[in-house]
Parts: sequence; structure tokens; C-alpha cells
Amino acid sequence: MRPTFASLNRRAIASIAMAAILGFVLPARAQLPAPEALIDSLSSTVLADIKADTAIQAGDVDKVLALVDAKVMPHVDLRRMTSSALGRYWRQASPQQRLRLQDEFKRLVLRTYAGALTQVTDQTVRLLPRPRAAGDTQAMVRTEIRGHGDPVRIDYRLHQTPAGWKIYDLSVVGVWLAQNYRNSFAREIGMNGIDGLIAALAEKNRGAGKP
Repeated sequence: MRPTFASLNRRAIASIAMAAILGFVLPARAQLPAPEALIDSLSSTVLADIKADTAIQAGDVDKVLALVDAKVMPHVDLRRMTSSALGRYWRQASPQQRLRLQDEFKRLVLRTYAGALTQVTDQTVRLLPRPRAAGDTQAMVRTEIRGHGDPVRIDYRLHQTPAGWKIYDLSVVGVWLAQNYRNSFAREIGMNGIDGLIAALAEKNRGAGKP
């Protein structure tokens, strides 16, 4: 039986989030293409903030959430990620429902990233080369987490927007986050409608407590 959105593999999601916040082992930073440079810069900035803030290191929930919201979420195309997770149901949602879905989905993603921050120890992430034609507006950045145990493969999908490159999906060991949620969201909508999904997400976020 497929898992519902409420019972997705927490370890896999945490691994996905960890790739966006760990330091990358990358040579010649100035020569990196724009999408790779974004991930490199984002990772370095967040790691520096973690090391400089003893409250975050001690597990201060509010500070962790504030850090993720300020430093990570501006680089996520939340509308595209949410619409991808909803699939065809996004077109059926009213403007008000779309805003509520984005808000609740942001809370879900925010806590996923924040939860991963508490697990950062001595892992590193290695960039895996991937050829791309000049002028492409879509990109996939492939990475590999190395630390304790076997390496974990993480991929990012990004696209170029007027505001710069944005992350719109993440994959761990071949499972894309938006696609994973799409299946469970569709089942929830099938049973209780779009408002039912919004209510279920709100309840999940309210009950999440600490990341």
C-alpha cells in the first residue's frame, strides 16, 4: 500500500533537505554555472550561520525556523513546487484555495528543512558533473551526501526566473519530492476534496510541534 502524505519516509525527506543545507566540496567556485553556484552559496551561507549561532546549535526551534525561512525558502519556487504536487488539481483550485495550499505547503517544507538542520554533523556533499547546454533555462544539479554509512544521491531541479534560479523539486535516491506528495495529495483530494487536503495539511502542520 502506498504511503499517505502524513506517513512519508521521514528519513528520505530529511536526506533531501540536508542536501540543501550542507557544505559542498566544489573546486573553482567562481567558475561554477549559475545553478551550481546558487546551491554552493546557499549551503555555505547557512552553514556559516549555524556555526555562528549557539542557540541554533542547541536546538532553538524558533531560530532554526527563522533561519530556514530567511535563507532557504527565498530560493524555492513555492508556487511551482505546490502546483506540481497538486498536479491537475491545481487548475481546479480557486485563487483562495491556491493561496492556502501554498501557505500550508510552505509550512510543511519549512519544517522539513528545519528538521534536517538539527541533524547536520560532519557530512559533506559532492557535486556530480552533469553537462548542460549554454542558455538552458532548466537545470538538474546532482549531488551525493557522504558521511556515516553509504552515500546518498540527491538531485535538484531548478529553473531560471526573472528573480534568478529557483529550486522547484528535489529527489533522493530517485524519488522526487513533489511527485511523492502528488500521489498522496490526489488520494486525499479524491476522498475529501481540495478543502479536505487543506484541512489535513493544516492539521499536520499544527501537530508538527518541533521540527
